[in-house]
Amino acid sequence: MTPQPPTDLDQPHDLVGIGIGPFNLSLAALADGIHGRLAATFYDQRPAFHWHPGLLIDGTTLQVPFLADLVTLADPASPWTFLNYLKARDRLFPFYFAERFHIQRAEYDAYCRWVSEQLPALHFGHQVDAVRWNPERDLFEVDFTQLDPAGEAEALGRAYTRHIALGIGTEPYVPDALKPLAEASGVPVIHSADYLDHRERLLAAEHITVIGSGQSGAEIFLDLLRARPTGAEKIHWLARSEAFTPMEYSKLGLEHFTPDYTRYFHALPEHVRDDLVPRQWQLHKGIDHDTITAIHDELYRRTLGGGWPEAVLTPGVTVRTAGRVATTKIELHLEHTRQATRTRLTTDAVILATGYRERPLDRILAGVDPYMRRDASGRPRVDEHHRLVLDPGVTGSVYVQNAERHSHGVGAPDLGLAAWRSATILNHLTGGNPYPLPRRTAFTSFGLDPQDQTRPMPAPRGLVPLTEVL
Repeated sequence: MTPQPPTDLDQPHDLVGIGIGPFNLSLAALADGIHGRLAATFYDQRPAFHWHPGLLIDGTTLQVPFLADLVTLADPASPWTFLNYLKARDRLFPFYFAERFHIQRAEYDAYCRWVSEQLPALHFGHQVDAVRWNPERDLFEVDFTQLDPAGEAEALGRAYTRHIALGIGTEPYVPDALKPLAEASGVPVIHSADYLDHRERLLAAEHITVIGSGQSGAEIFLDLLRARPTGAEKIHWLARSEAFTPMEYSKLGLEHFTPDYTRYFHALPEHVRDDLVPRQWQLHKGIDHDTITAIHDELYRRTLGGGWPEAVLTPGVTVRTAGRVATTKIELHLEHTRQATRTRLTTDAVILATGYRERPLDRILAGVDPYMRRDASGRPRVDEHHRLVLDPGVTGSVYVQNAERHSHGVGAPDLGLAAWRSATILNHLTGGNPYPLPRRTAFTSFGLDPQDQTRPMPAPRGLVPLTEVL
């Protein structure tokens, strides 16, 4: 395999994006609007854009409004808005009459793919292998492997850039107790990320267990329930949480996903942020109200002929260990944390709706590690511009997307902040203001202004100050 000729060092990129998920796609779409002022390119090892294909269950919707597309909340006049996508497909009037504020996931995936197929700066089939800082040239070196349609290495290449944007996303999380079974062939123990790929096989199983109380677990349970015959559902839905809890979706609660809250959270001490994040689980780990209602309606419908559906919903349960029984069944060893009781459950298939974790940056940024500053817990420090804090001798910036929940809060993985974060990055990178952003975005004032604390409160009208009485 012969390396490709290196990029002309006199013409380095201004920005190389690594990963093309929704967040870096947003960055690429807004970068495309800075005509003639920004040389950017983006790499992804996949052959094309796909957004959670295993979870595009028929009828499931985004949990954010369609205005939280790639660009609208930073540039509603962009050609890459969701509404312009509808216009290009002659679907504006049907969408208008449908009166949908929350679009289907499959439609969001199709919209993102439409954008990805038209932006010339995107290069799929390019696997980034390493990133290094070259102090002699004040540039980052990005080594990549170009892949053929089958995913095999075809050629090596290197790009040079002043700045990096990491958008490598998250990866499915599999609990340790179930890893051996998930990695083995034979009995189906799959993560929810691969649900649709295995749906027919799962439906053929006599008994199915879903583990996880978030939105994905709820949607999969509902889809399986609807597909099983009344009185012979044979589904268990287990959750570690105390209840199958609705997601916080009140108007003021949603203000935790504003730039105002992000700025407030970033300014908190590290130990306060670490204490706060797990307490806010209901902002992003619950189930939306419509899905909970649909589940209850479906279960209730199955009682109309008398009797109860053969579906068991049990929260407060952890899976201690798991193993095979014979060759075709799975035995789960369960513990109810409040009751301090244990039992065993035999099932034919397990779906792990156990969420995702941020992909570690260490592998891809090994060449930058000596320059990286870390917090007390060993995590990369990230400044208010979404940049890794690097040694002052590094003149380039490494921006991160959806790898900064520890520093920027629960909004880091939220699609609603994608356009704002991309605009923030581009404004900082260019040293200008190509995308003016609002100064205030929430009615809530999340903290006290230290200056206001030193000012005496005015006496209510008509009352004499207490000092004058005394």
